[in-house]
Amino acid sequence: MTLDRAQFSRRGFLGLGVAAGVITLTACGSGAGSSDDPLVMTVWGGETDRATYQKRINLLVKKYPELKVKLQLIPSDSYPQKVQTMIAGGNGPDIMQVAENVNVYSSKNQLRPLDDLAKSAGLDLTERFGTIGSLYSYEDKVYAIPDRSGAMIVYYNKTLFEKKGIKAPTADWTWDDTLDAFKELTEKGKTWGYGGAGWWPQWWSMAYQNGGAIIDANGKPTADSDEVVEALQWVGDLIFKHGVVPTKAQYADMGTDVGGDQAFAAGTVAVNATGFWAIAGQAESKFEWDIAPMWRGKKQAVASFGSGLAISRTAKNPNNAFKAIDFLTSPAAQQQIIAAAEDVPANLEVQKSEAFLKPAWMKSDVNMGVFAESSEFLFKAPFIPEWNEMLAAIDTATADFWLGKERSAKKALTALQKNLESIIKSAG
Repeated sequence: MTLDRAQFSRRGFLGLGVAAGVITLTACGSGAGSSDDPLVMTVWGGETDRATYQKRINLLVKKYPELKVKLQLIPSDSYPQKVQTMIAGGNGPDIMQVAENVNVYSSKNQLRPLDDLAKSAGLDLTERFGTIGSLYSYEDKVYAIPDRSGAMIVYYNKTLFEKKGIKAPTADWTWDDTLDAFKELTEKGKTWGYGGAGWWPQWWSMAYQNGGAIIDANGKPTADSDEVVEALQWVGDLIFKHGVVPTKAQYADMGTDVGGDQAFAAGTVAVNATGFWAIAGQAESKFEWDIAPMWRGKKQAVASFGSGLAISRTAKNPNNAFKAIDFLTSPAAQQQIIAAAEDVPANLEVQKSEAFLKPAWMKSDVNMGVFAESSEFLFKAPFIPEWNEMLAAIDTATADFWLGKERSAKKALTALQKNLESIIKSAG
């Protein structure tokens, strides 16, 4: 499911690459507070991201003419190294985009805690962002303000559902309800009921729905707990026992890098759990479709996607940087995110606004309210300082499981548990 991950990464840490080099754009006012130097803001992404960030910066400068902001769009594959080099040299970005890797930076004292700045600005993170207000935290301090967000949601083929006489999916679906629907929607060799859950946000959602956690509240790995094992086994059985999800080989037969997003758009899978970005791929759909909240399992829990805005430890003007972040995450600026069909704004007021619920570019009758509804059930993923090492360990431990070479989730997760214990212990 390579392409699905790449699409997600426009929002998260990996990013979609752009041409080598740094694209710099500047929006200028008459001054920059106590300094004539512009605020430097680093982000990653593609052309839509560049244009949308710039529109938001232009609104910022219009409201605060004393500010200057220089936007730097850095290729995703070099972003971490670039910003860390800037910080090490004493010239870190004033504002920098971060995501799941936030605590790779904060644990190294490379980011400035934002709690006091938020308090001084009167910014209530829970009021503005709901459950994700403190998402980018480390050791009880906030290191980034949510900027782009959105829950994992369910895309479903309304045409197929109606043909089979199946009611639309709801958040109240249990795993049994889900499996029954997947079986009804599967036509051997033609259509599969579900796109699969082989990507960590997908199967982690099942684990948390089942009362499990990959890392517990005390920071200890619990990947081999009964709850996580049961969840991963259920996900694997959808492929190899029930045949309602394409195998990797079957996906490969559909074309290079085809995964759930593309298969759903083609009508090959009836249900797909993914993020906002897949909406763009539905523009030319030949069937009726809609979105719904993720099913609940034993309890409601769903993965979140997005990124935040942080201030590097060496930022020259942190007060002005936070002033900019406060505005960039306000309704006026965040409306630009949905207007450009770039992403889901983190600001809850915007998610519930007519601008989001009925965007001008949306040609289908889609229940966009699902995003705000789902935001109440987001689980807090463990953004540990060893995030990159953790994901690498997950890929290694589960590789044979996703290929069907190892059918036991218990064995895969026992191996993962040992690796995670080693990673976290050595880091400590």
